[in-house]
Amino acid sequence: MDRYGLIGYPLGHSFSISYFNQKFADENINAKYENFEIPSIDILPEVIDSHPDLRGLNVTIPYKEKVMPFLDNITPEARAIGAVNVIRVTHQGNKTILKGYNSDVIGFTQSIEPMIDKKWHHKALVLGTGGASKAICYGLKSLNIEPVLVSRYERPDTIQYKSITPEVIKEYNVIVNCTPLGMYPHTEECPDLPYEAMDSHTICYDLIYNPDQTLFMRKGAEHGADVKNGLEMLLLQAFVSWEFWHEK
Repeated sequence: MDRYGLIGYPLGHSFSISYFNQKFADENINAKYENFEIPSIDILPEVIDSHPDLRGLNVTIPYKEKVMPFLDNITPEARAIGAVNVIRVTHQGNKTILKGYNSDVIGFTQSIEPMIDKKWHHKALVLGTGGASKAICYGLKSLNIEPVLVSRYERPDTIQYKSITPEVIKEYNVIVNCTPLGMYPHTEECPDLPYEAMDSHTICYDLIYNPDQTLFMRKGAEHGADVKNGLEMLLLQAFVSWEFWHEK
């Protein structure tokens, strides 16, 4: 039996484990998917060594960047992004080869592209500065949208929430939430933005998928914004992960 899994900390509710185990059952695939909740990325080699049947991993917070030094190969796209969220595990004799990919970009761009109107959408606010936000910026640039990272803190090449005025919202009218703000169970939290400046030309895209509609999405929608959660992106990423694990 082949084994696949997810590394991260903490994991809690995981979309991947239910998705893949259902896929294996539906398609009669002799495989198992499990969560590896590791408190330090330094435990990764131990996970690999103790599971010789492991064929692939997904990587989530907080290890998308920290995992990269442990890999033997990284695709040019994942290296350019600076984050890996899929690892293919292959065995060549006594050697185990780990190859890193990034499926965030494909999942995100395919999911948000139908919402983009080239007449109106040219600039984006990307809320958060972690591994996911790097991939989102890469994906937005591929769609000819200029992104800027938003942080609570003073950082190079970012703006702070306190600097986001109604005028900024009008100019940067694609807004992507890459923070955990609003994720279950903290559903009454949302990024601190001037939502009243949003209108029908604003896109509010949330990487969160639990709850279905976050407070960020709800407040945007109240002012006419086009909103979407991260579930479709997750489904697309899962599909791409499977392709990466089995590429020839």
